[in-house]
Amino acid sequence: MDRAFELASRGLGSTAPNPPVGCVIVKNGEIIGEGYHRAAGLAHAEVEALQKAGVHARGATVYVTLEPCNHHGRTPPCALALIDAGVSRVIIATTDPNPATNGSGIATLRRAGVVADVIDDNRATRLIEIFSHTIRLQRSYLALKLAMSLDGAITSRPGVQEWLTGEPERARVRELRIEHDGVMVGAGTVRVDDPQLTVRPRHDRVRPYQRVIMCETDSVPSTARVFEPLQGYAKTIVLSPAGIADRFSNLANVADILFIGDAHCTSLDLGLALQELRERREIYSLLCEGGPTLGARLIAQNLVDRFYWAIAPRLLANPDAVPVLAGTDFTLLSVHAQFDSCERVGEDILVSGTFHRV
Repeated sequence: MDRAFELASRGLGSTAPNPPVGCVIVKNGEIIGEGYHRAAGLAHAEVEALQKAGVHARGATVYVTLEPCNHHGRTPPCALALIDAGVSRVIIATTDPNPATNGSGIATLRRAGVVADVIDDNRATRLIEIFSHTIRLQRSYLALKLAMSLDGAITSRPGVQEWLTGEPERARVRELRIEHDGVMVGAGTVRVDDPQLTVRPRHDRVRPYQRVIMCETDSVPSTARVFEPLQGYAKTIVLSPAGIADRFSNLANVADILFIGDAHCTSLDLGLALQELRERREIYSLLCEGGPTLGARLIAQNLVDRFYWAIAPRLLANPDAVPVLAGTDFTLLSVHAQFDSCERVGEDILVSGTFHRV
């Protein structure tokens, strides 16, 4: 199963709207076939593994990170493929949250005389977290990444670019980008930091990587590095209220401008924007690396599905220091954070978890 998870991770960022899945087939103590789902429309992990195992799959044991599907989509059901191959046992890390399969793949295997065991591996739940959310949400899954000093600031004064965390932590964030369909920042981040928002080192993806900018009041410079055409990247998306469309003419030739709301809308509805990204641009997951205002609004509007919070061993205590969250009165909200991971990255600490209203 460890090997199956290793294989599944290779599909991260490329399988949407499908989940990443890995599969290993074992017979007489030896691996005779393995595979992973590479992209929607291509062979599922089980089928790829069966193709490599060939006739030797008969009587073998299958390890798979997700319940084999039991419905006809772009490809035939994997549960039937396993039955036809004559495998004797299937060990499943977790059930499929998709109502089209949820439990029925296991039932189909058992009716055919195949032993099917579910081991409820927590790694599997985390692996398909984005997929699970896309089943029930009508918007893009959103992970929020923030960094702060020990005293809760992101920079020593407004409008200044300065590195708060170390290079190992910044490299870790670039790895996080790989797991999502795209990365999103606010207009302020583009104006101050002028980021490229790329994945480094370059990661081969089946789907072009997306870069998204939230612009609520004014445009950003058309010469910003985020608009540079790059192989493997889609044209950068700019989100703006439809009521101020006339302010973005400078980006007409360099960006994919997505106007949100009706012609009278002058403020950006973040929830609607995430719905539009999913429906109109097929962006199923985003890593938001926004500033204090955008981060605070997303949390307040209950739009954050997971957070990554980096803490640097520094103190920025001074009257001009910018707080990690700003512009939202959290005294009016009761938000509880639940941590589920904590790791040391270089000299920094990176905690991750979810928010809950209480």
